[in-house]
Amino acid sequence: MTGRAAAVVLAVAVLAAGCSGADSPAPGAGTPSAGSSSATPSSVTPQPRPPKRPLAGKVVVLDPGHRLGNARFPDEINRPVDAGGITKACNTTGTATDDGYPEATFAWEVAVETRRQLRRMGARVVLTRPDDAAGAWGPCVDERGRIGNPGQPGPTADVRVSIHGDGVLSSGAHGFHVIRPGTRSGWTDDIERPSRRLAVDLRDALVRAGFAPSTYRGDDGIDVRTDLGTLNLSDVPAVMAELGNMRAAGDAAVMESPAGRQRYARAIAAAVRAYLAG
Repeated sequence: MTGRAAAVVLAVAVLAAGCSGADSPAPGAGTPSAGSSSATPSSVTPQPRPPKRPLAGKVVVLDPGHRLGNARFPDEINRPVDAGGITKACNTTGTATDDGYPEATFAWEVAVETRRQLRRMGARVVLTRPDDAAGAWGPCVDERGRIGNPGQPGPTADVRVSIHGDGVLSSGAHGFHVIRPGTRSGWTDDIERPSRRLAVDLRDALVRAGFAPSTYRGDDGIDVRTDLGTLNLSDVPAVMAELGNMRAAGDAAVMESPAGRQRYARAIAAAVRAYLAG
């Protein structure tokens, strides 16, 4: 081969090697380095959405009946007040179990636990009294009944539940009953119908929680009254729950136990959720 021919062959070989290198990268060359601008960005892991809170934006008034110190202030709690077109005492002492567990304390402890559960669902909860202090009394039923009403100080409520225990001495009297407002012209006309549905929701929730309806008051766990200031003065749907008869041994045992009070609270919270989500 002449020198000129050899040079031509060598040039063709170099060109072939260059084309081959462009089409087929060397091992490892096809994976860009970590610092390379051509690297594919790592995928972003989607953040889990916070759980939906079904009562977000709702306001619930819980009214734990009486107050532990009421008995020490007879003049104050016996003062007559307007209870929605009728006159009643400002407040009462409430009842107790045969072991001395006060209704005021029972109502307070159930209300506090109910508040905790409703807050977990996103609700804003207002209590009608700040504590269960033995050295304090009230507030009166007229003030309790207006807390949460439109135009009153604080947030306007979507619903009100008053929490109590009964003190009936009759033999065999046991179980809960939910009191809803009857029609009282000029006072309860605006809340009677929605309160009826709230009463059914609470009755059903208590039954599902294993509590028996009253054997002595109401019809299938629901009673209707027009003489209660906390219901007559409410401008939002309202009910009062006598959660059991504190003078009946079986009811008292449940009401005195932390587990029993949690059951009551879960039922109230479930009823409020069912009503407000319905």
